[in-house]
Amino acid sequence: MLNQTSVTEFFLLGVTDIQVLQLVLFVVFLTIYLLSLAGNGAILIVVISDPRLHSPMYFFLGNLSCLDICYSTVTLPKMLENFLSTHKAISFLGCISQLHFFHFLGSTEAMLVPMMAFDCFVAICKPLRYTLIMSHQVCTQMAVTIWIIGFFHALLHSVMTSHLNFCDSNHIHHFFCVVKPLLKLACGNTELNQWLLNNVTGTFAIGSFFLTLLSYFYIIIYLFFKTHSCSMLHKALSTCASHFMVVVLLFGPVFFIYIRPASGSSVDQERIIAIMYSVVTPVLNPLIYTLRNKEVKEALRRVIRRKL
Repeated sequence: MLNQTSVTEFFLLGVTDIQVLQLVLFVVFLTIYLLSLAGNGAILIVVISDPRLHSPMYFFLGNLSCLDICYSTVTLPKMLENFLSTHKAISFLGCISQLHFFHFLGSTEAMLVPMMAFDCFVAICKPLRYTLIMSHQVCTQMAVTIWIIGFFHALLHSVMTSHLNFCDSNHIHHFFCVVKPLLKLACGNTELNQWLLNNVTGTFAIGSFFLTLLSYFYIIIYLFFKTHSCSMLHKALSTCASHFMVVVLLFGPVFFIYIRPASGSSVDQERIIAIMYSVVTPVLNPLIYTLRNKEVKEALRRVIRRKL
């Protein structure tokens, strides 16, 4: 990732330049970060330690919690450091590394959500074949595949971005390094980079979103035409409701940032939306699953009782 450029570091301009708000925002985002670590860490612990949760649904949930812990850690520690620092610099290598892991974890999570929806579809619509279709080996292979694809998808962006020339400015109008703001600083031809961002990343997002919707569409059709039990219908829809909330939280901001034309959004809008998917979503995911899932809540109580 060597780059023929005069820029050796970048300056992250952060969420706001109002000095009075820096300490307040530090406390707010530190609290969110700790809640994200605690919530996702708790889910990860109970999924691993409780044998009753050793099923495909909770295997994917554990993957989601692991991704959210890493996702928050890629952006928030540097943001917190910059709230208390006047020198908001990040090295060129550090910036490219942050960009790589952000896209790696983000694209992996985008592919994980359709798998969770597919698991929900098989559990409801193909219950007799569920253990055969969603075997431990198949789930492991699916998870490993999306982690590998996510890594190479991010590698494509990080390598392409690292070979750009940044000769005009090194001030990034963002609170972490990501492709779109960096392309605005490049003084060379960025058409290929922009094409990759719009088409490759856009295809990841749109494809994952529609595969997820397809699973839910078949679930709804099956429930309304095949199920005559109101209690079973309510239970199934309740299980899928939490998944769909995650879909909305994840893909809504992503579509706004990557699918919408660059001229259609301001820097402030992009930063607010970035806070939604990089900071808020990881802390809401464990709340959604624990508040709506009796098995997870009971497993958490069992873990707490063992510790006491």
